[in-house]
Amino acid sequence: MHHPLSSLIDQIVTNAEKRGDFDDLTGAGKPLPGLDDPQNAVLNRIMREADAKSPAVILRQQILASQERLKTLTDMATRKEEMLVLSELHTKLAIEMEAFRKYG
Repeated sequence: MHHPLSSLIDQIVTNAEKRGDFDDLTGAGKPLPGLDDPQNAVLNRIMREADAKSPAVILRQQILASQERLKTLTDMATRKEEMLVLSELHTKLAIEMEAFRKYG
């Protein structure tokens, strides 16, 4: 089930990114300590080199792009089409997040 605060948290983080609140953080651009598990080192390297992203990350990027497109559209028919696309992306993300919560 979708957590009621997820959208709010995403919006707060997005706004903070736009303002540059994360630009000068200590350790920015460096890996988090203890994040690399030696047992998964090969898999992590392959994924990093392939620039692999989880489906949820890709969907969030697509949602942001769709929201930006929607801001530029003035024709009502085109806006409705884009709103449908955006709605479908949100649905796919909700399904993906629910599957992740259930199955990891």
